[in-house]
Amino acid sequence: MHLQLGQHAPPTHVIAHLSDPHLLAGGVLQYGVVDPEAGLVLALERLTHVDPPPQVLVFTGDLADKAEPAAYARLRELVEPAAEAMGAQVVWVMGNHDERAEYAEGLFGEASDAPQDRVYDVDGLRVIALDTSVPGYHHGELEDSQLTWLRDVLATPAEHGTVIAMHHPPIPLPMLRAAEIIELMEQDRLAEVVRDTDVRSIVGGHFHFSTYSQFAGVPVSVASASCYTSDPAPVERFVSGVDGHQAFTMMHVYADRIVHTIVPLAQAPEIQGYPSDVVAQVEALSPEERREILSRKDSPFNIDGESHAPRA
Repeated sequence: MHLQLGQHAPPTHVIAHLSDPHLLAGGVLQYGVVDPEAGLVLALERLTHVDPPPQVLVFTGDLADKAEPAAYARLRELVEPAAEAMGAQVVWVMGNHDERAEYAEGLFGEASDAPQDRVYDVDGLRVIALDTSVPGYHHGELEDSQLTWLRDVLATPAEHGTVIAMHHPPIPLPMLRAAEIIELMEQDRLAEVVRDTDVRSIVGGHFHFSTYSQFAGVPVSVASASCYTSDPAPVERFVSGVDGHQAFTMMHVYADRIVHTIVPLAQAPEIQGYPSDVVAQVEALSPEERREILSRKDSPFNIDGESHAPRA
């Protein structure tokens, strides 16, 4: 447990929100250029540096680009040992590139072509995986039976509230109008079920870039992809997929809020910083000493940098 340096207590839950790995079997490259496995491996490696580590890894869909059984098998080979090493659960969510029968068999060992809706308990935080896929299509829908099921689940509040994970986020798309054609349809029906419940956040993917909104009074967070991303400001292009800006989102859950942080997969050159052993030195100081050394503009720490790192 870290020493509290600020006014907020540590989060009750830590969630890693990843999306759209689009794995292909046999090492095939997406569009002949992008290695989706390399992006996923990089995301998992970056997660090993997150402190404290996540309690759950939530993957919001498009897990296997062509729903190949071998791609689902490889997904498990990569993700499950990494999650176990972190002490984290894994939550899979269906995407429009996934197929229900292959998804159910490959990830859960079940023979089913029904909607893949599941409920997970993460130390009192409820995570609902909601299947918004439509067989044969890329847009999203929710069947009447799914909405009835969701209403029944939400009728009983969870200890720390609920996070709904779904592939098609129920938000407008001002920066990617092409995706309006394949958005979640009839979003008002879902709003009727979600509004005034214990749902604290809705997380999704599908768009291949990070964005945020609200839906039925609930914050919505969309994670970027680990494969390729959508350029939200392309030059004279209706749609532009690019090999860059890949990221995942960390979610830190507090009693009264959730903080979302975008973590880029590509590491940038460091131009300023301090070694990790400074942490113990900072924690050994009194709050007043920390404020004078780290906050005061004319302190040696702020004027001269690393050569005057604080000493206990």
